[in-house]
Amino acid sequence: DGSEPAPQGPYYCSAGTGASIGRAVADDHYKKCLQAGVKIAGINAEVMPGQWEFQVGPCRGIEMGDHLTIARYIMLRVTEHHDCICSFSPKPKSGDWNGAGCHTNFSVTPMLQDGGYDVILQVCEAFGAVAREHIIEYGEGNDKRLTGKHETCDINTFKYGVANRGASIRIPRDAEKDGK
Repeated sequence: DGSEPAPQGPYYCSAGTGASIGRAVADDHYKKCLQAGVKIAGINAEVMPGQWEFQVGPCRGIEMGDHLTIARYIMLRVTEHHDCICSFSPKPKSGDWNGAGCHTNFSVTPMLQDGGYDVILQVCEAFGAVAREHIIEYGEGNDKRLTGKHETCDINTFKYGVANRGASIRIPRDAEKDGK
C-alpha cells in the first residue's frame, strides 16, 4: 500500500503475523536446500521486515562457495514460486535499518587447539593489515551498509573484539573464555 513499516525491532527472530514477514519463503527455501543437499544449518528473521538470514555450513575449505551459490540460486527459484523478489544487496533499504552482510564464520585447526585464542588474534591482526584491499573486492554497496551504525564498523575502519557486534571481526565469547 506504499506505507512504511514500523521501525526495526519486532522482526528479529520473530514469530506471528505482521512480524515474521516472509516466513513461507524462508521455510520453503530451507526445505528445498535440504532436498538439494545444500549444507544449510538454519534460518532466522532479521531486523528489517521481510529480511531473512540463512546459515550455510559447516563446510570444508572452498566448498562453502558452492553451497552458498546453490542456496542463492534456490532462493531465486523459490521467490518465483511465491511471486516476490529477493535482494542480496548489502543495504536493500536506505534509512534507519540494518544492512544485510554476508558474514562468515571460520576456524582452522590451530584455532581449536589449546592456545588457539592467540592464533585467532594473530589472524585478526593479519586481516587488519589488508582490510582495505579486501573490502574493495567485496562488491558494490558496502559503503551504504558499513557506516559505523547498525551493528557495523565504518568501511574505513578495521577492528576486532570479543562479542563486539560493531567490530569487523567478532570473536565468540567462548573462544576467549576457553582460550581456543
